[in-house]
Amino acid sequence: MTSLTYRDAGVDIEAGDALVEAIKPLARATDRPGTSGGLGGFGAVFDPRAAGFRDPVLVSTTDGVGTKLKVAIEAGVHRYVGQDLVAMCVNDLVVAGAEPLFFLDYFATGRLEVDHAREVIAGIAEGCRIAGCALVGGETAEMPGLYHGGDYDLAGFAVGAAERGTTLPRGDVGPGDVLLGLASSGVHSNGFSLVRRVLEGTNLTLAAPVPFAAGASVGEALLTPTRIYVRAVLAAHRAGLVKAAAHITGGGLPGNLPRVLPEGVVATVDARAWPVPPVFAWLARAGGVAAAEMTRVFNCGIGMVLVIAPDAVEAAEAVLREAGETVFRIGVLEPGEGAARVRLSLPDGWPA
Repeated sequence: MTSLTYRDAGVDIEAGDALVEAIKPLARATDRPGTSGGLGGFGAVFDPRAAGFRDPVLVSTTDGVGTKLKVAIEAGVHRYVGQDLVAMCVNDLVVAGAEPLFFLDYFATGRLEVDHAREVIAGIAEGCRIAGCALVGGETAEMPGLYHGGDYDLAGFAVGAAERGTTLPRGDVGPGDVLLGLASSGVHSNGFSLVRRVLEGTNLTLAAPVPFAAGASVGEALLTPTRIYVRAVLAAHRAGLVKAAAHITGGGLPGNLPRVLPEGVVATVDARAWPVPPVFAWLARAGGVAAAEMTRVFNCGIGMVLVIAPDAVEAAEAVLREAGETVFRIGVLEPGEGAARVRLSLPDGWPA
């Protein structure tokens, strides 16, 4: 009788070992003060004091990329979704006023293709570099029968720190405060089940020229990676300019902004205050998606909102622009009753 092997069952241990060796330089390139050791151990050690914290509290987040991965897999473009993964985690950390310290990833697939996996993890390393956090470890799982062929899924885990007493939101958020919106890079990583449904209703393939951006394919345009706001928001926060911050993900402005606001306020937002990226107008038109549905599914051009005191707005804008962000004054907080909510003004024909 021929003895069965793990490879016969669909799992290639040697491929996994080859991937670990291939990504070690990527992880080393993200080292920062506080890290200890490298990939390959059973756990990673991080020293917050070595990172400059005196009395830190820890903040943790976890997230995934969602069905945007299907677009990446079908387009054969894997280099951007790793940055998406990091962004979805570290942007959630920074709204708590925390500096991202380290990141771990979980990569699961039906059949490990080392070149594709290395592209994905190179994107994770790039996202960590942008955010200033270390890629200290992760897990690669080859699970034939659970995932089909080369399909894969991603999850990420980030840990950050803030000095005790400096976390956001602050307790003085209230009427009169100004809302600054930071421009998104596109769809980011939310709403892709709807994006894919819209695409199915057109005659476009992922390789076709995109109708809303010259010189790019549909796949390339939709896979534009999520913007990472960490350095800019931390700079403004450490200057004492930020009262609260909201990462605008699934649920849009109406679903995310109230999460960081106290009772008794209404966030009045005027959508005419910023240019909506053309991808959103195309999605609305091609899919017949109503304006109200667009606002509760997509970021519609604003990926992060900061709550700023009126007398600090100009200083905050200067810090954010110096850090490379495009900033818009999108609204104010007004008195209200009950739970915080958003009152969003949409012009006729929006988002075109």
